[in-house]
Amino acid sequence: MQFYNNKLKRLSRYLRKNTTDAEKLLWSKIRRKLLKGYQFYRQRIISNYIVDFYCPKVKLVVELDGGQHYTDNGKSKDNIRDEYMRSLKLKVLRFSDIEVLKNINGVVERITENL
Repeated sequence: MQFYNNKLKRLSRYLRKNTTDAEKLLWSKIRRKLLKGYQFYRQRIISNYIVDFYCPKVKLVVELDGGQHYTDNGKSKDNIRDEYMRSLKLKVLRFSDIEVLKNINGVVERITENL
């Protein structure tokens, strides 16, 4: 069972209400069990982190990265976060916002391959 940080609940709700264009587009493709009947959740709290999308049945985390993720500090934080997710036996897929906006079909295909 994964630890749930109740202090992140308000932030998680805020993030769900204030999604990026890339998040909205991807969510429109994976919500309501559209991908092979698998349920995804968005802005899901896992331990001390909030992940963009999570499919518990296959333990898959999908992260969308904006510009802040490409700085040295952002990359370092992402590496620590990804390593922690892997320690929980979760698989992490990362896509850039631009990749989602320009190649949504390719992104969805790659997610589907990991289900």
